[in-house]
Amino acid sequence: MDNFRFAMPTKIIFGKDTEGEVGEEMRRWGSRVLLHYGGGSVVRSGLKGKVEQSLAQAGLDFVELGGVKPNPRLSLVKEGIELCRRENIDCILAVGGGSVIDSAKAIGIGTPYDGDVWDFYEGKAEVTETLPLGVILTIPAAGSEASNSSVITKEEGWLKRPVGNDLMRPKFAVMNPEWTYSLPPYQTACGAADIMAHVMERYFTNTKDVDFTDRLCEGLLRTIIKQVPLALENPEDYASRAEIMWASTIAHNDLLSTGRQGDWASHQIEHELSGIYDIAHGAGLSIIFPAWMKYVYTHDTARFARFAVRVWGVEYDFDHPERTALEGIERLEQFFASIGLPVSLADAGIDSNRLDEMAAKCTDDGRRTQGSFVTLSQEDILAIYQLAL
Repeated sequence: MDNFRFAMPTKIIFGKDTEGEVGEEMRRWGSRVLLHYGGGSVVRSGLKGKVEQSLAQAGLDFVELGGVKPNPRLSLVKEGIELCRRENIDCILAVGGGSVIDSAKAIGIGTPYDGDVWDFYEGKAEVTETLPLGVILTIPAAGSEASNSSVITKEEGWLKRPVGNDLMRPKFAVMNPEWTYSLPPYQTACGAADIMAHVMERYFTNTKDVDFTDRLCEGLLRTIIKQVPLALENPEDYASRAEIMWASTIAHNDLLSTGRQGDWASHQIEHELSGIYDIAHGAGLSIIFPAWMKYVYTHDTARFARFAVRVWGVEYDFDHPERTALEGIERLEQFFASIGLPVSLADAGIDSNRLDEMAAKCTDDGRRTQGSFVTLSQEDILAIYQLAL
């Protein structure tokens, strides 16, 4: 196990009717609030009205900025930065899923910064200051409600890039599973793939003697495998929705990273896919992750066999461990397909025309590699895209 430091400063407020507490929580961080959200779902559901009432009761002034899209856009982030400066905003409240929260984080770090906010995403600047951020989570998937990261898409060139800094973690997250009842089945399934990918990025490691966090990862994966079909069968099953929502936070608040090195190649490879084709991040991960596994599993066949046995209940083949490892990958693909997700580029209607372009973007034309479990070159990443066809 590696040395580590772990802190989870985000306050979690979990359960029924907790959205009514948001005004008092926001008042701790300022008096002028940017209310940031996506499309019309928070309006139609009545959540936005409840939030506005809570803010008003707490004596807070607020201005609104809606319109966040999946794979959130840099142009809206810049609009938000200008709005915050013009309106002397003290803090931000994000109401939505990972896209809204990531957009809010970008606005938060960009507002006090003298340069272009994209500098952070290109690695040209380091985050040193941000506006305080609160969250009301409506889509359990990205884990952005307690993570230190944000992913934004720049329309010019369709570049999708991440930045991470502990200053970016939200101050609090209000999480009421009831607000996930109305999620379309496909969005619920995409969320499941995103949650599982966050765990698997950490699980496939070269770090030795990490059995405790291995078990945590395996348990979380088994929870998602059990609970997501229940939520799809009965969308208003509070118990399953609550399990999924809490799992989404634990999957990406870095608890599962303690003492071990993660990989993150699959996320970077997928970013080029959703950056260009604008497909849901979870759907991209359900395509890319099994392809990555097929490409790298021989690097540590024993770990992939452990994944198959402990997560999927595959019977271990002592004479042929490789068969066990491959069966685990097959079970993962079968699960994704069973909940309505694509497991190949063809399933998503994507052909081979831009594979070279994506591999080049992912590696900055071969000037950098991806991954730590196995270090991947531009040629390796192209091969993974081809496996995903």
